[in-house]
Amino acid sequence: MPRPEVLERIQEAEAEADDIVAEAEAERDERIEQAREEAEEIREQAREEAEELKSERLAAAREEIESKREEILEEGERARERLVEDAESRTDEVVEYVLERFEEAVHAQA
Repeated sequence: MPRPEVLERIQEAEAEADDIVAEAEAERDERIEQAREEAEEIREQAREEAEELKSERLAAAREEIESKREEILEEGERARERLVEDAESRTDEVVEYVLERFEEAVHAQA
């Protein structure tokens, strides 16, 4: 093969190699960009899921707090009713005790 043909074939091979490298680099850049976009989508989805989970947990905590509050209020109401009943059941005792002390005070002054 004469030298000019060899040189021409070498130049063609180099040009073909440059095209392959350029194509590979473009494909690499495209894949990197796709990977970045997918990663951003995954991050955004994770943020949304975390926000949703946070909202669900907050709602559940509020429900639990409200339930506990109702229990506490009901127990307080029952305790108040017991105190009122206890006080009402002792009214006669208290009146009798006060009258006795009053009578003792009156007799002591006489």
